[in-house]
Amino acid sequence: MRRTMRLPAGLVAIALLAAACSGGGGSTSAGSSGGVKNGGTLRIGTASGIDSLNPFVAQQQDAYSTFEYIYPFLVQYDTNNLQFTGDFATRWNESADGLTWTFHTHPNAKWSDGQPLTANDAAWTLNTILKFSNGPTGNSAGMLAHVKSVTAPDANTLVITYQKPVANVLSNLQQVAILPEHVWQQYATGKGTGLRTYNNQPTPGHPVVSGGPFVLVSYTPKQIALFQRNPNFYGRKPHIDGFGLQYFANDDAMITALKSHQIDAVETVPVTSVATLKAAGLHVYVGPGLEFHDFIINANPKKTTHRELLNPLVREAFEYAINRQQIVKTAWLGYAQPGASIVPPGTGAWSDPSVTPLPFDIQKANQLLDQAGYKRGPNGIRIADGHPMSYQVIFPNDEAGAGDRAFQIIQAGFQQIGVQLQQRPMDDTAAFNAISAPNSTYQTFDLAMWDWVPLEDPDFILSVLTCSQYGNWSDSGYCNPAYDKLYQEQGVAVNPKARQQLVYQMQQMIYNARPYIVLNYQDVIDAWWNNWTGFVESNQNFFNPLSKQSLTEVHQT
Repeated sequence: MRRTMRLPAGLVAIALLAAACSGGGGSTSAGSSGGVKNGGTLRIGTASGIDSLNPFVAQQQDAYSTFEYIYPFLVQYDTNNLQFTGDFATRWNESADGLTWTFHTHPNAKWSDGQPLTANDAAWTLNTILKFSNGPTGNSAGMLAHVKSVTAPDANTLVITYQKPVANVLSNLQQVAILPEHVWQQYATGKGTGLRTYNNQPTPGHPVVSGGPFVLVSYTPKQIALFQRNPNFYGRKPHIDGFGLQYFANDDAMITALKSHQIDAVETVPVTSVATLKAAGLHVYVGPGLEFHDFIINANPKKTTHRELLNPLVREAFEYAINRQQIVKTAWLGYAQPGASIVPPGTGAWSDPSVTPLPFDIQKANQLLDQAGYKRGPNGIRIADGHPMSYQVIFPNDEAGAGDRAFQIIQAGFQQIGVQLQQRPMDDTAAFNAISAPNSTYQTFDLAMWDWVPLEDPDFILSVLTCSQYGNWSDSGYCNPAYDKLYQEQGVAVNPKARQQLVYQMQQMIYNARPYIVLNYQDVIDAWWNNWTGFVESNQNFFNPLSKQSLTEVHQT
């Protein structure tokens, strides 16, 4: 899923957060449990954002992390070992033929508004996704690939039947937020368009109906989200009374707020601030991550302008002209590693080690463009099909900072091969609209820069490049029936080795086609004051869509 969304400059509402939250040292439910101090409100700063509170629309990482804490999921990861553990499901079993999965759910569970939370809500959610999979629920459809039927024979039993055995049932279901049927059913009528238009935002006195450990009670887009502990939660109760997410226009404002104790923690610390935070006495966590940053080249064979970008020689030349080592050293200050595959090494054996980046070689890049027949004009810019090789690079706001420095390095390299790049900063929504224009046909954009946070299982990031994701997750216009066929095959390859080989083949295919030139894999860097402890870190930071563990375990010292 996409990573971040930043605020317009100057829109930093620290005072609002301080007034709305009780503060890191305050406690509205004094006491302790097993020696752990309970109470208080954790104030988290983020340069990420909730682009939508609607699971059928959202793309940003923080939105999916929010869903993890306000909704039930059948299973979650134990982020200590990345094995699956129960969430709303207490246990499950698979039939001998691999076609039927039965989940037993928490009895007597309730939504935050007091309504019963049962397996019927799970069945309704999954069946709704299936019903509208070719339309409004398209971004969730891949999670239910090959599902034949979903039933709830009783309030605490969910039965999912597949048409054929599926290799990654639990990792797929771990991504599906269970929605309250009594809230959402009114939007699942007709063609289901209401499933995407419903904003699912709290209003005064009416929080979002939650089934997770927290309830979203207040939300101002691009400013603040406030969460309170859900007394009806079926699972382990959080130690804290609640938490707030404060969104920042720029990294400097966020780090200043952290150092002055206006907030307690930051997810995804900018690399330029690591040393100063350590010097100020904060706990700074650095670990391997899954996030990668990419240079995107429109791969749609029907693109209407600058069709020379479809030439494989041009794409290969572009990669040779990108100095990844300098990007890692200068833009990321060493808190990253050069990238090549869309399946990061952090996923373990799923990442193909033979997919490696081309070296930075300006001479080779120029040779390839000469071979393609694109000669330099009087100003040094090459001419292709009668027009200069000069392109705008769509640049979402969430790439600001290290991404700006990476762009400058790429721009300088391209200048040496006679290609001119112009940065086109845009907010995230506008960037996606520009990439997918017109009407989700991907016919007009040329180049872009953005990032992805893949999941532990490779299925999601592989699905992004399938033809069915036009208008949903696709940001490159790539569509290849041969790739789609491999994607379907890997999803039902229940033998891990056989699936691994298919996944490797898909990585090679994408690398060779270059809809993405993967620039680097970014480290996870988080920070918090030492009067807080218990954060459960992961390769997607402490506020993540993998598990409810971190913010249910965190507490004051």
